[in-house]
Amino acid sequence: MPVYQIDGVTPVVHPSSYVHPTAVIIGDVIIGPDCYIGPLASLRGDFGPIHIGRGVNIQDSCVVHSFQDITVVIEDYAHIGHCATLHGCHIKAGVLVGMSATVMDKAVVGERSFVAAHSFVKTGDQFDAERMILGTPAKDVRALSSEEMAWKHSGTEAYIELGRRSKLSCIETEALAEVEENRPTIKFETKVDTKQETLAKKSGDEA
Repeated sequence: MPVYQIDGVTPVVHPSSYVHPTAVIIGDVIIGPDCYIGPLASLRGDFGPIHIGRGVNIQDSCVVHSFQDITVVIEDYAHIGHCATLHGCHIKAGVLVGMSATVMDKAVVGERSFVAAHSFVKTGDQFDAERMILGTPAKDVRALSSEEMAWKHSGTEAYIELGRRSKLSCIETEALAEVEENRPTIKFETKVDTKQETLAKKSGDEA
């Protein structure tokens, strides 16, 4: 993986975590256990520290960057969707940040809340636990249900499993010229609850 020291400060990656070879980790970044850092993610601890807890997933093309005298904190089991940007903020435990959302400096997102896809959380905004945060600028629009939080949790568990699978079997290779006989399929031990398809669609539209 591309890991860079700056000013004598070297990133720390727990051995149980998976970082895709195209992700970039710079400087004062600490990645805890059982994390998944996806392709093309950029974690830049070159201005200030980035602390990532246990079981966090930071998906494809996300940007995490700190600012002078600010530590980015992403607490345990946070779930950061594709192309999200986190800048100088505090993401508390169990939060879901939706695809292409942005959370700015000194903002705090409370435990198990959802930041909806494409939302923009302004500098210094603070939100309580278990809320749906939506819009540009983002606002607290409603409480989350226990079913929504359970759906999110199952998705995060699937990403923890993906990290383990990736460490064991994700390797660079050459593409096949044609489909082979008895082609294997991808198998999951942990699955998002398909009984909640309507809920997943509703929450997916928001988050």
